[in-house]
Amino acid sequence: MTSPLDQKLSAVLGGRTATSMQRGLGLVTVGDLMTHYPRRYARRGELTALAQLPLDEAVTIVAEVREVRNRPMRNKRGSILEVSISDGTGILTLTFFNQAWRATELSPGVRGIFAGKVGQYRGTRQLAHPDYELFDREALELKKPEQAKAWAEQPIPIYPATSTVASWQIQKAVEVVLDTLGPLEDPVPDAVGRDRELLPFAKALELVHRPTLDSEWRAARDALRFQEAFVLQSALLQQRQKQRESEAVARNSGSLLEEFDAALPFVLTGDQQTVGEQIFHDLAEPVPMNRLVQGEVGSGKTLVALRAMLAVAQSGGQSALLAPTEVLAHQHFRSIVRTLGPDLAARLRPTLITGQLPAAERKKALLATVSGASRIVIGTHALLGDAVSFVDLGLVVVDEQHRFGVDQREALRLKGAKPPHVLVLTATPIPRTVAMTVFGDLDISSIAELPAGRQPISSHVVPLAEKPGWVSRIWQRLAEELAVGRQGFVVCPAIDAKTPESGGEPSGAPGSTAASEDADAGPPRPIANVSEVLASLRSNAVLAGKRIEALHGKLPSGEKDELMRAFAAGDIDVLVATTVIEVGVDVPNASVMVVLDADRFGVSQLHQLRGRVGRGGVPGLCLFVTAAEVESLARERVEAVASTLDGFELANKDLELRREGDVLGGMQSGGRSSLKLLRVANDGQIIMEAREAAQALLASDPTLANHPALAEALRRRLDARAEAFLGKN
Repeated sequence: MTSPLDQKLSAVLGGRTATSMQRGLGLVTVGDLMTHYPRRYARRGELTALAQLPLDEAVTIVAEVREVRNRPMRNKRGSILEVSISDGTGILTLTFFNQAWRATELSPGVRGIFAGKVGQYRGTRQLAHPDYELFDREALELKKPEQAKAWAEQPIPIYPATSTVASWQIQKAVEVVLDTLGPLEDPVPDAVGRDRELLPFAKALELVHRPTLDSEWRAARDALRFQEAFVLQSALLQQRQKQRESEAVARNSGSLLEEFDAALPFVLTGDQQTVGEQIFHDLAEPVPMNRLVQGEVGSGKTLVALRAMLAVAQSGGQSALLAPTEVLAHQHFRSIVRTLGPDLAARLRPTLITGQLPAAERKKALLATVSGASRIVIGTHALLGDAVSFVDLGLVVVDEQHRFGVDQREALRLKGAKPPHVLVLTATPIPRTVAMTVFGDLDISSIAELPAGRQPISSHVVPLAEKPGWVSRIWQRLAEELAVGRQGFVVCPAIDAKTPESGGEPSGAPGSTAASEDADAGPPRPIANVSEVLASLRSNAVLAGKRIEALHGKLPSGEKDELMRAFAAGDIDVLVATTVIEVGVDVPNASVMVVLDADRFGVSQLHQLRGRVGRGGVPGLCLFVTAAEVESLARERVEAVASTLDGFELANKDLELRREGDVLGGMQSGGRSSLKLLRVANDGQIIMEAREAAQALLASDPTLANHPALAEALRRRLDARAEAFLGKN
């Protein structure tokens, strides 16, 4: 039976309204509109704080008309109607060109809802040609006093809207749908809802859109928020069940691992041992391992992965390590060969495959892989090509998983004759609730303990907005480190004046332009780029005689590798680089990291960059240089990183600052898969309770044969594209 939520809006609202809903908001079905929830609730009797309205943003406000004035234009024919509205303290001007007739509607004393983009003219905030809907003053005056009070205090839903579809238009469409909506089955089983005293689904939808009291919409949101978490966790857990139905080759560790461990010149940390045992337990099962290992920068995740590769190699299996960059792939290759030692390396034949390999080397690498002679294959996206084949692919290791699309990871996984075990590594710690929500179908291990000998890193914000004169001190401090034989990084957000580094923080990301938070700040301040900073440092007297080179993503692979080798050997004093050095670069003698325009980077990027220093026997120094203003979001982000070295604490701060965005694959799985009411930063308890309830239900009814409403909700929530994403994740 088809759910009323699957009905097309065009059948209920008419073609014109449905088209505007689809074009402006991407709403196609009744279910789409019903889950387009109000973002807040206003009242007819209350006013909006106009002084707090952000410039250049679309707003929906409640206000009162104070003054109306119609005046002729100065330089051409026509008139301008200026309407002053107020919240009792601030004034906002509504401007209409050649629409004097609106003065009969917008008379002093009238209140209503006004929507438009906030601009500024001669120091006064204004809305040009705003949409509005006025409250019925005559109807209010005819009511009894108690009715008038209730009418004035009734919550008015304010919806996420666009310039083409106003909030009240959405409200009217919602009311039409609610009046015609048929019976709805609740995806949350009655017993689960009763235990939590949740409103039934249909009642919750009615009260979230048409409340008469604040308590009603709050109760409705509670029910709908839990339902969202319950459906999402059911989807993740069901996917986990499907994965475990596949058959994999069980891999047991043996003499290779024992020989390797015996030769290690250090003792594994407690976390490394614990996570290693979890992995070996998974590998020994005849079902595919799907495990995420998250750990601090420098915590030894690669060593844990290498021990897993040895367990797979014991039975003749091959492992593929997928790295996001050429620099990191080369570094992993050298590190694995060095760590294995000459004897094990000769037997296991680690092989490197990248897109930039010379033809002869590539041919040898492909032959070693397809013949099975190489038990460990390291590479970039080149591993995904049709030319790369394996005899017995037993383990796929994905380093820095967030750098790869799901299709890329799946392409490598499908190269196994049987589903290989999968180990995903990330040095970006993930808050527990995010991990449960984004990676709910993976087992999760954490390495928080750092190996002995790691030196502390001192982090400082260099605030050029208040202290522009500190620029010279940055380079003096770098010179002091170089003077005692150490090395340093200088990181820029761009390669040159026109070219951002690919893979870095995208243009338009939070904090991506110095003037983005103030429309009147003048032209954007130029951001630091490798070309200009390199020239500037080479001509700086305090760095005279020092070897300073540039490294960025546009350089040929061979040149990048040669530069990294020279830097690691101490032949280069300073690398001026982009985020190409963000992950995996390990140079123990590097002690100082200068990040220019630090507000251009995300929290996890800054934490990763900082992790490139303090890796040897000398303390690390990190200088985050920013011109972002005090109390701006961009500045908060930089200060958050400088305030702690704890990546797990930073992950939570990052989530608070930017929220979690889309969960089931972001842009890759379509808008319908994004979260609606659930916020993983705040709703951890709800997510855990929903997961427990979903686990209990699926344990007794794995195919949901006895819960058709939940099965229907899963089908609706996960269109084919999103479900495919889950299957590959």
